[in-house]
Amino acid sequence: MSKLVTIYGGSGFVGRYIAQRMAKAGWRVRVAVRRPNEAIFVKPYGVVGQVEPVLCNIRDDASVAQVMQGADAVVNCVGILAKDGKNTFDAVQAEGAGRVARLAAQAGITKMVQISAIGADVDSDSDYARTKGLGETAVLQHMPNAVILRPSIVFGAEDGFFNRFAGMTRMGPVLPVVGADTLFQPVYVGDVAKAAEVGLTGKDASGIYELGGPDVKSFRALMTMMLNIIRRRRAIVNIPFPVANVMAFGLELVQTLSLGLVRAQITRDQVRNLRRDNVVSERAKGLADLGIEPVAMESVLPDYLWRFRPSGQYDAIKESAKNLRA
Repeated sequence: MSKLVTIYGGSGFVGRYIAQRMAKAGWRVRVAVRRPNEAIFVKPYGVVGQVEPVLCNIRDDASVAQVMQGADAVVNCVGILAKDGKNTFDAVQAEGAGRVARLAAQAGITKMVQISAIGADVDSDSDYARTKGLGETAVLQHMPNAVILRPSIVFGAEDGFFNRFAGMTRMGPVLPVVGADTLFQPVYVGDVAKAAEVGLTGKDASGIYELGGPDVKSFRALMTMMLNIIRRRRAIVNIPFPVANVMAFGLELVQTLSLGLVRAQITRDQVRNLRRDNVVSERAKGLADLGIEPVAMESVLPDYLWRFRPSGQYDAIKESAKNLRA
């Protein structure tokens, strides 16, 4: 019988690519999510019955244990960018990761991949980075041979980074950013999925890996690249950190007063994260150590950002028509 992997958060941006890759490798895949009815799209990743969404709440021991029964490996992709009710940073990213590792160890599972993030640090002033660090510590405490992947910003067709800012260009002539000089090393989601597969199938892959693509660019440079791809002219305006912090406080207050009906576009915790570069450390193990050659942004971004061009899919046709002679 083929092996079984349970992927917590397997319908999310990164998780779905891991699920698809493991299915292609012949594994049976359980996609553990809070709303299985919204994750039906993962079923065609394999043959009938190979990939199944199942109900799970990562904050509950019994729920987490139930969906890993009979599994040969587990992957934890669950993470949040902002707290939402009971889904706080500590509950999800620290306690949740530790819960998966502890119960996996108790079940005799020997393979685990934890999706963390560059900048994970138990001493960080950012709740996001601090709880990512605490999650890593908890995972290694129970599963010392686990593989921990720390990606920089992840890009791909469903990403929440380039798609978000490309969408903002439709709203006016100005594109505001916080931390325009902060450095990033975007990594392709398919490469992160490959790294997870190696982590589950490789013999000596245990340890912490920082994942970044071939290019290191500032936030401003990334936005310039994106604007060139979608063929729009916008003024990139840097919002100073003190101003951004005040704005974030106001947006969080509006979210609280509206009982969550209005979502904050940026939080103070995100502003704290944007103060630090998000690149692979000099001595860290990375994609090369997993035998993976990173994919460049230029070869992927045009494939899904074209829809933000002024004429969408017809933009290239209009440009070609300009060259025709009467």
